[in-house]
Amino acid sequence: MKAWEAAYLAGIIDGEGSITLTRMHDKEYRRPCISVASTDLELLEYLKNLTNGHITKKKNYHPDRHQNSFTLTIKTKNQVLDILKYVLPFLRVEKKRKRADWILKHYNRITIRNGKYNPECLKQKLAFEEEFFKL
Repeated sequence: MKAWEAAYLAGIIDGEGSITLTRMHDKEYRRPCISVASTDLELLEYLKNLTNGHITKKKNYHPDRHQNSFTLTIKTKNQVLDILKYVLPFLRVEKKRKRADWILKHYNRITIRNGKYNPECLKQKLAFEEEFFKL
């Protein structure tokens, strides 16, 4: 990713996106996720090509009053971490910058590859999640 693309993506994330931890399956611990919601499908297609994310269409309950809306999500751990490395220097919204930095500094250290946590590791994992949502 070129610096100008990372800066552009950071601006979109600052304005229309989120950096969060989400569960993919029940009984699973949270993992990093980047999402961007928009009514502009062309923009999301561009971001999809840039990030290798996935676009879903949101349910439009009032098509006579609202435009169709879409969400780009990036959920694969390595993709999310790589993107956060690129965009972190360009993020301007403090909460999003802190969240990106927190994930980059701590996520790999407290995440067990096979997902089977001993009591001490589980305590660290849950503390990581709790601190993340306080940011």
